[in-house]
Amino acid sequence: MLPPKIITHLKNITGEENVFTTTADLYTYGFDASIHHRSPEVVVRPHATRQIQEIITVANKEKISIVPRGAGTGLSGQAVPLQGGIVMDLTAMNRIKKIRISDLYCLVEPGVVYANLNKELAKKGFFFPPTPGSGDVCTIGGMVALNASGMRAIKYGATRDYVLGMKVVMASGNLVTLGTYTLKNASGYQLERLMVGSEGTLGIITEITLRVFPLPTKRTLALATYSSLKKAGEGVSAVIAQGIIPSALEIMDNVCIKAVNKAMNLSLPNKEALLLIETDGMNATDEIQKIAAICKKTGADSITFTEDEKEMQQLWRGRKSVLPSLSRYGDNYVSVSLADDMSVPISQISKAIVAFQQIATDHGIIIGTYGHAGDGNLHTKVLLDPNSQDQWKQAEKAVDKIYHTVLDLRGTISGEHAIGISKAPWMQKERRTALQTMENIKKTLDKNNILNPGKMMQWKGSIISYLRYPWTKKEK
Repeated sequence: MLPPKIITHLKNITGEENVFTTTADLYTYGFDASIHHRSPEVVVRPHATRQIQEIITVANKEKISIVPRGAGTGLSGQAVPLQGGIVMDLTAMNRIKKIRISDLYCLVEPGVVYANLNKELAKKGFFFPPTPGSGDVCTIGGMVALNASGMRAIKYGATRDYVLGMKVVMASGNLVTLGTYTLKNASGYQLERLMVGSEGTLGIITEITLRVFPLPTKRTLALATYSSLKKAGEGVSAVIAQGIIPSALEIMDNVCIKAVNKAMNLSLPNKEALLLIETDGMNATDEIQKIAAICKKTGADSITFTEDEKEMQQLWRGRKSVLPSLSRYGDNYVSVSLADDMSVPISQISKAIVAFQQIATDHGIIIGTYGHAGDGNLHTKVLLDPNSQDQWKQAEKAVDKIYHTVLDLRGTISGEHAIGISKAPWMQKERRTALQTMENIKKTLDKNNILNPGKMMQWKGSIISYLRYPWTKKEK
């Protein structure tokens, strides 16, 4: 427990109502959406940059760890406070400070919810495109910290592609301004890009300047079904090889289809795989018809498409429901985020998804595969009995083989959920020649290692640690 004088100091900075120390509060803030949990010693909710500077100055002097947190939707354990310390809840800093359509940017605080920002931008005919699955609740600060994206990244890119600048409180308490308000910038080191994806380990972001895009005039959505998972993967590659860039190209395997139909009472076709393909813009209809022809050539059993907004929302509702629905796949199963966010070259999609299913069979576990196939970003969720030590052990072995398959295919460990704890051992293998450079940057900017310590290159041991489930492996 932190000394009472520290708690008192924090209350003086933010107000007593913004400091939380009850057992229930601390336990709640020990979670994000990953498999991990560890309670902090205190939670503090600042409302202004000045307060963050004062809090971090105290923490740095006393060598107390700080873990910044948005909505807690991260799937890899980034917001789990491994050393206890302070969790800094940034959701109260939720102002959209400026929207300048004439300059194609907006200025927001880190606690702004993605969906709320796009609601305001839509009034002016614009949007912030990355489209994460948790977009109704996730915050812009969290998206920046993890370089989040989503189903429309194939055409519009990830969060990093929209960050023009930001303000960051460093471990010393100093406030620095990075980047610009301009679309082009060749002035010095692009330090704002370094902060994107840094997972709260280098500084605490307090303001973000984002580029915005015009909303497309039209959207069209196609549903293609396949009796072969391999052929569905080949269909993805074939579409991209023809030079057509859809605004979304999603895949769901049969495990995901059955889970969604059961949990959501939908009637998606019970096939081995399906593709959801969206085109947008003036040529959306022509492009979707070309895509339909390509899917047919690659073995699709059926292809339907619609421009009806309600029908499109219903299909996307099914796709967005995969993650929660998988825990309803069978009795005693829960869906856990293990090996859940790899990316492979688009041409290797078919090999990857077939290999994942074989690995699941070999280890006697169930794996659902889905994701943003159009840009090679796949998600796998392991379904297991959380009370079974054997299933956890088999899952860990399977995850290791999945990630080694990804690396053998020249892929990367994470496409959009970042590293945290859950992917750290394999990121360390993938980035082995860069690990010391990463550690040097961390030491330079955070010499006392107070900012989200123990994550990414600093994680040691098995990922089956600090579990939120009843059975847990001994922490190292």
